[in-house]
Amino acid sequence: MTDIAFEAEKALLRDRARAQRARISTGDRAAAARAAASHFGEGVEVPPDAVVALYWPIRDEIDCRPLLARLMDGGQAVCLPVVEGDDAPLLLRLWEAGTPLYPSGFGTLAPVETAPVAVPDIMVIPLLGFDRMGTRLGYGRGYYDRTIANLPRRPLLVGYAFAAQEVPAIPRAPHDVPLDLIVTEHGVRRFARPADAEPEPSS
Repeated sequence: MTDIAFEAEKALLRDRARAQRARISTGDRAAAARAAASHFGEGVEVPPDAVVALYWPIRDEIDCRPLLARLMDGGQAVCLPVVEGDDAPLLLRLWEAGTPLYPSGFGTLAPVETAPVAVPDIMVIPLLGFDRMGTRLGYGRGYYDRTIANLPRRPLLVGYAFAAQEVPAIPRAPHDVPLDLIVTEHGVRRFARPADAEPEPSS
């Protein structure tokens, strides 16, 4: 597949994924957010000293704030991404309960500039779509790809989405880093790595 054809296919998939996600009803969204947070808590091992990178939801992304509250209430260190530039990796700053957040581009909120920069052990990532092999369909700006490549160590990569965002197949470029897990309102799914066989079914 040529680069032009590859990008055209992904652009078409993004349009379809946006439309598919937009069809989820408001009531279903709230219930899904609560269920996903519960599944994450029960199915994703988070060591007490781990730093978890989350995100501030925008548009019609699944709301990760129930998960954010659950982790922070449990004393877990949490960081949020800061957009520093169109071609720059995200900067991940720790957010402490009670401290303010400020606009950080694209409708997101982030900790203050004086908040410490963190290296996450677990990175929870929003997405437009995912497939059964753990390929993530992002928004096409490459923020998370650059961020992961720029980190001193690879965190556990956890996609966070509605179950309806699964698509049959997403073309993967060499720089596309696959997810380790996907968490939806239906459960936690672990994806096969090269040494493994098949991805586990949803729990």
